[in-house]
Amino acid sequence: MSLFVLEIGTEELPARFLAGEKEALKAAFEKALSEANLSFGQVLAYATPRRAAIIISDLAALQAEQEEVVSGPPVRIAYDAQGNPSKALAGFLKTQNLQASDLYELKTPKGVYLAAKRKIGGRSASDILAEITPNIIQGLSFPKRMRWGEGSFAYARPMHWVLALLDSEVVPFKVGEVQSDRQTFGHRIHGLGPFTVKMASEYLATVQDLEGVTLDSAKRREIIVAKGNEEAAKVNGTVIWNERLLLEVEGLIEHPVPLLADFDPSYLDVPKEVLLTSMETHQKSFGVQGSNGQLLPHFLTVLNITPTNIDVVKRGWERVLHARLEDAKFFYQEDLAANFDLWLDNLENVIFIGPLGSMADKTRRLAQLAAWIASKVYPDDAKMQSLATRAGRLSKADLVSGMVGEFDTLQGIMGGIYAKNWHEAPEVAKALAEQYLPAGPDSSLPESNLGAILSMADKADTLAGCFGLNKIPTGAADPNGLRRCALGIIRIAQAFDFKISLDDLFAKAFSLYGEKKWKLSAAETTAKLSEFLGVRLQNYLQTLGHNAIVTEAILGAGVENIPDVFLRLQAFLDFKAQEGYVENVQMLKRITNILQKQGQDLPEDLAVDEHLLADTSEKDLFAAIAKYLDVNADYSARLAAIASLRPYVDNFFNSVMIMVEQKDVRQNRLALIKSIASRYTHLVDFAALQI
Repeated sequence: MSLFVLEIGTEELPARFLAGEKEALKAAFEKALSEANLSFGQVLAYATPRRAAIIISDLAALQAEQEEVVSGPPVRIAYDAQGNPSKALAGFLKTQNLQASDLYELKTPKGVYLAAKRKIGGRSASDILAEITPNIIQGLSFPKRMRWGEGSFAYARPMHWVLALLDSEVVPFKVGEVQSDRQTFGHRIHGLGPFTVKMASEYLATVQDLEGVTLDSAKRREIIVAKGNEEAAKVNGTVIWNERLLLEVEGLIEHPVPLLADFDPSYLDVPKEVLLTSMETHQKSFGVQGSNGQLLPHFLTVLNITPTNIDVVKRGWERVLHARLEDAKFFYQEDLAANFDLWLDNLENVIFIGPLGSMADKTRRLAQLAAWIASKVYPDDAKMQSLATRAGRLSKADLVSGMVGEFDTLQGIMGGIYAKNWHEAPEVAKALAEQYLPAGPDSSLPESNLGAILSMADKADTLAGCFGLNKIPTGAADPNGLRRCALGIIRIAQAFDFKISLDDLFAKAFSLYGEKKWKLSAAETTAKLSEFLGVRLQNYLQTLGHNAIVTEAILGAGVENIPDVFLRLQAFLDFKAQEGYVENVQMLKRITNILQKQGQDLPEDLAVDEHLLADTSEKDLFAAIAKYLDVNADYSARLAAIASLRPYVDNFFNSVMIMVEQKDVRQNRLALIKSIASRYTHLVDFAALQI
């Protein structure tokens, strides 16, 4: 068994490219080797800013051999009258590099054909790797690609070297203008090289010992966290590890060296969120906090070198951060000299979305929509409705603040901070800070009820306005983040048990815009929004691990009320786990199919006339419906009752014919089974289940 090593050396790649590059390389080699029928063991993938590497162990020296049957022309046209090979047979022999003696007759349903058996495979691993590797490299996808020099080859960044070794031999190929070799290059400061790798098994040691490079991103993270924690402990603090930033930093370096530096304690008067944003955004550094959760006048950065004079490097980082914090302090103090009334006036000049007016218009709508939502979910809480009105009106005021102009990721958060300083209600301040949550599928939700109401109002307003303009997401394009808005509404409604009609919510949001040059009517907008939200909800349920057919059946019965959807889903899952599930569903599907065939012939107010129940099975079923189908029971109880009802339904179907000629009897029997179906119409769409 052999060991294969590939290293692709480039200019520094953006950190966000590395994870995708590493995963794509690993997947591509596993697929290509499997398709080539070349056995292999473990495939390890690594990525640093300057290199991507693949190490494949236990690679077979030769491709496995297989025997395949190659069909030729039918026997009836394979020879001419003199018994010589026809043009069809001669062409087949030439194309397949066969002799006439290799042929035999193969009987098939279509007739008798000439055929031959031949062996395929047996190619060397080196030949296969030389063929697939350049194709894999050229096929890698990046968010952005570039070309350099005079060639047409494109990659994420200019490529400088390719090391490709199968044990001690170079696997020969060319990618762009770069020829594969056994040379690698190291860290720009701690051992640039080039270095010659004699054996594939020596690659890892060469990279680590001679090049000063930590190849494994997990190891780089381990070093950053362990040594970073050690540095913070020296000042009795702990590092505020930001997972997103940590992932980025481990992708920016090859030689991690954590460094603890300081800043002037006077900057601690600036809010913690501002200081952390300045450190993380501009310096890619982490804050340090004490045991009380308050920031300490220190920050942790990660170098890509081991400096000869650590103090000089430390002062350089401190000097740069000082300038950033000075800006943050200036903007914060300038903002505190303003007030919400001034900012609300300034919002008149800030456009929301083209035809949808200004941000000031949006805040006026949000004041009304948030109060409306509060009245629906907390109908007896007048204070909540008043707070919702205030929160909606102030929601976008901080967009014109100096701080948000400098750090746009602080929108909402700064509004909450300024609201506290200007003595707004604490509930309003917290809601302002939470209004953009959740920001994605894995983002945290608002913690407060008012924050949830404001966030839902904001998202519903955006959705209603964009859909009214027919700005509906298509394909991957979603410039206004409408999918994120829909998912946010779903998650909030579920988490906070907001039993609110989504059609009513969107209709209200649309109406608050007043007269606009809409491309869709109010009814069309609401209908398309309902459909859009249903698709997002189904996708969300499937990401939670629920079966697509089950979710389709649940959503097919309605998506008006999100908490209700989850209650129905759980009740159905409990029902599905019960004995006799298949038979119970088959019974309901039979009832549904019979009623659907009647279509519009069934009156809406069709009811059972007890006097027309003649057969014993009819009477028994009517009594069983009254006994078991309690309209006030919860969903689980209603579904569980199906098992008790089924023997009576089966007896009914076996004893009488529903579609008799007498109209009144026929209608009465249809009414009988309709009274069963009506108990489940808004619970589960049984017709969608595949039983």
